[in-house]
Amino acid sequence: MDLRAALTAHRLVAIVRGDDPEAAVRTVLALAEEGIELIEVSLSGKDALSVIERAREALGPDRPLGAGTVLTAADAHSARQAGADFAVTPALGDGVTAARELGLPVLAGVMTPTEILAARTLGAAALKIFPAAQAGGPGYLKALRGPFPDELFVPVGGVDGAAARAYLAAGATAVGVGSPLIGDAADGGSLTALRDRARAFLAVANEDTVTVDAAVASVAQADAS
Repeated sequence: MDLRAALTAHRLVAIVRGDDPEAAVRTVLALAEEGIELIEVSLSGKDALSVIERAREALGPDRPLGAGTVLTAADAHSARQAGADFAVTPALGDGVTAARELGLPVLAGVMTPTEILAARTLGAAALKIFPAAQAGGPGYLKALRGPFPDELFVPVGGVDGAAARAYLAAGATAVGVGSPLIGDAADGGSLTALRDRARAFLAVANEDTVTVDAAVASVAQADAS
């Protein structure tokens, strides 16, 4: 798959991690039904490879489906065998190299400028700023855009609706969203509530970006309330 094009087009990656494999599969399918095109299943969730296999069977071969928390070469091979067609990592390591060797595009976890350059050398398709909130939020992303204007950045970690809007305005290609979107759905919680949250995040992803200063101010106001 062309991960760069997909991130640019859809601007939202849903991150599914849960303790209930049945619920996690239902969560993936509900997100897909609501129109979220990019979904990753974190390998740190319970029976994650089985979740990927079952979701792939239900979604068919053409719908993008990623494996997250790919740390090792073994993780990359298992994810590929389960049916993942892109890999997401929290850091740079053997998981990135092995995924690329298997033909999987990688959204590689970075935090520093040095890691950005290393990820480029490893052939990462796009860069996951993680943990984004702790790294400095939208202001940090805005600073990175100066020396790296052509990189595709995807902030992950602490991204709620207001932060998603601010990151996109600050130049993010897409945002990765876990618990603010998934809630407890992958542990057996309400799919109705999940669908409502999915629509809300899709609305943000589909907005025309507002000015950076206004978006960052909205995040600050939300944090203060």
